[in-house]
Amino acid sequence: MELRSAALAALGQETWQAKAAWLAQLNSQTELNTQHALFASSGIPGRPAITLVPPAQLGLRSVHTLKGRALLIHALAHIEFNAINLALDVLWRFAKMPSKFYYDWLSVAQEECEHFRLLNQHLQTLGYQYGDFSGHDGLWEMAERTQDDVLARLALVPRTLEARGLDASPAVKHKLASGGDRVGAAIIDIILRDEIGHVAIGNYWFRWLCVERKLDPIATYAELAQTYRAPKLKGPFNIEARLAAGFEPTEIALL
Repeated sequence: MELRSAALAALGQETWQAKAAWLAQLNSQTELNTQHALFASSGIPGRPAITLVPPAQLGLRSVHTLKGRALLIHALAHIEFNAINLALDVLWRFAKMPSKFYYDWLSVAQEECEHFRLLNQHLQTLGYQYGDFSGHDGLWEMAERTQDDVLARLALVPRTLEARGLDASPAVKHKLASGGDRVGAAIIDIILRDEIGHVAIGNYWFRWLCVERKLDPIATYAELAQTYRAPKLKGPFNIEARLAAGFEPTEIALL
């Protein structure tokens, strides 16, 4: 089994269980071909049937009702399911990177899979399952926009969209805890811990590519954000988590 080909196969699977089964077979010793170009069918990303709507049409998430808590947990599970697909997509799509790049993103995909498992399991204890509510497709839309350039992908998915999760985590945890959902709040702690590492991987490889291409990281990020219509980031920012994830103080000051 070859790592990038297996990642593409996992990406095409519709269920979390099928993706997890593929990922369980892969590790840092799995054969890797960094050079060959792979081609995807039209069936990616694989995912369960879920109604996709613009973000403004998503339901309210008051944590003081059971359904409100379930809506919030479902929204988080939807993000994590997309994050599995995003990590798998980076793995197969971009050839000719160092071997460590692919094994780094394998570890990200495996951790995102565990995040989804935790959230989906918790959602089921509330009487719902993934797919019972709508979701939006913002994360995957950015993946499609950046499918032709690994530098753009790293700048705008881990360093932008996923980094927003670092900023949102304290408020989400507080909201769940204030609604009496201690299990959900504890899951947020796990996700934040791991997501700091995921964003750090994105930062590392973004800067590595900037060195390879002789580009200034700050100017290049600003240019890519404009070219690919990245959302404007809004505070409050989780400065401690962003620093731990490898953002430079100069970058944080420009937010």
